Amino acid sequence: MTLDSSAESFLQMLVDAGRPPLHESTPVDARAGYDAMAPFGGEGADVESVTETTIDGVPCHVIQPRGVSAPPVLVWFHGGGWVIGSSEASLAVCRDLAAAAGCAVVSVDYRLAPEHPAPAAVMDCTAVTKWVLEHGSEIGLDHRRVAVGGDSAGGNLSALVALDLGEELCHQALVYPAVDLTISHPSIDENAEGYLLTKVGMEWFVGHYLGGTGIDAGDASVSPLAAPAARMRNAATASVLVAGFDPLRDEGLAYATALSNAGVSVETRAFSGQIHGFFSVRMLIPEAGEAIDWVAQQLKDAFA
Repeated sequence: MTLDSSAESFLQMLVDAGRPPLHESTPVDARAGYDAMAPFGGEGADVESVTETTIDGVPCHVIQPRGVSAPPVLVWFHGGGWVIGSSEASLAVCRDLAAAAGCAVVSVDYRLAPEHPAPAAVMDCTAVTKWVLEHGSEIGLDHRRVAVGGDSAGGNLSALVALDLGEELCHQALVYPAVDLTISHPSIDENAEGYLLTKVGMEWFVGHYLGGTGIDAGDASVSPLAAPAARMRNAATASVLVAGFDPLRDEGLAYATALSNAGVSVETRAFSGQIHGFFSVRMLIPEAGEAIDWVAQQLKDAFA
């Protein structure tokens, strides 16, 4: 594999900017640093509307596509290791997905650790998704066609919600998902440092997310890869996107295989030259546009 030249330039830009290592930052400082990168995603595609609201007590953004009556719905969970990131910072990706897939996007601002450790994020994401399934028509959405999706930690949350809600959903779109919090797959060490997300960074995230909870990192309540095949069997169809220079690459591929072995229809796409996080910075890494379009097509097929 060869690192994509634009990804390499992005990484060098971060080095030149003197960005401190994640594990040496406080959660508050890390959040500010992450939000500062939001402009690298651009403004996002033209959509009908973006509305801030609260769903079952959880802050959300609802993005409506142009020219679609009673659109299907993608409930989106942002990345950021359960510690950083926000619905606001992920608006560009959500606008792009809404326009390309012709669906509404409900982007969830779930509670973050360490102030709200596991399982707070899972509870928020599940609550919003259930509300959309039961009441989406009240705000003009097609509650019969609902998918979940997310990147990184958001992929983890999507997989967990999909396991919980099973056939009530029509798809799960997992973008370089963190599906095994034991941090033990070969790509964790292969891509341990130098590619934005690091092994020590993952340990920092998981430490904040699970610290003091008594939840084991290998428990299926936080690591969907640990779920038994019998539980995976009824999950919605899946699309799994991985990046070649990502510490999470191998666990994403392993989860796709596990779902497929359980009888779930899965489409997998590997962007071999890319790094973790590229999906959200299309202004600097053009291949992000291709990745967004691929996910959107998977959603369109599932909604059809």
